[in-house]
Amino acid sequence: MNRISRRKLITTGLAATAGAAGLAVADRLAERYGLIPPDSGGFFGPGETLTYAAQRLLMRHSLAREFSRSMISNPPFANEVRPLGDDFKRHQAASFRDWRLTVDGLVERPTSFSLSDLKSLPISRQITEIACEEGWSYIAEWIGTPLREVLRETGLKPQVRYLVYFSIERYWWDSIDMADALHPQTFLTLGMNNGDLPVGFGGPLRLRLPRQLGYKSIKYITHITATDSVKRFGKGRGSAGAESPEGEYSWYAGI
Repeated sequence: MNRISRRKLITTGLAATAGAAGLAVADRLAERYGLIPPDSGGFFGPGETLTYAAQRLLMRHSLAREFSRSMISNPPFANEVRPLGDDFKRHQAASFRDWRLTVDGLVERPTSFSLSDLKSLPISRQITEIACEEGWSYIAEWIGTPLREVLRETGLKPQVRYLVYFSIERYWWDSIDMADALHPQTFLTLGMNNGDLPVGFGGPLRLRLPRQLGYKSIKYITHITATDSVKRFGKGRGSAGAESPEGEYSWYAGI
């Protein structure tokens, strides 16, 4: 082996060792501060932990960029969804008047909200970008009630660490920590661009998380459960996406 190739080999080995050691240190620090994500196991676990812990320690209260009205995409992009089931079609035929959002789990007052109930709570607007991991994005005005207003109505118990939320299509679910749940830009979205939220964009009700990639903003929300652990939901990895056979979707998808 010549001197150059040996030097490269030694340098590469030292870098790999340092990188592994750094991830191990980061993992210990994350555990100390309770910043281990639900999908921390497996080969990519240390990287997921490092990403999540760094975001929470450095940018817990950061805001997603908001845009001027002139930058709203025209038309916005609606990604294709699989055909919705009979339950959804019945609600749609009835103009969603019987649509309910149930909030339960570790709350003082488990509650079932109608869309009218949600519209009676403080309503806010934001013009933010939704970005997909597949590479497309668009900017829209989102209209709804901040999730923290709904949680104030139900009363969270002190031990709550996560919210698990479900679409009317029960295979479609996800979860977030309380930093995102209580963030002022996290919306239960009822409208878009001065109108009701179209079905193609998640209407009548969609969770909107502008600080994370689009797949965390689950469409057709019907149920939220407050919990101290996600281990008893699905396979315990925090979301349907993180449990997909391909394992391609991280639980934390911060932008």
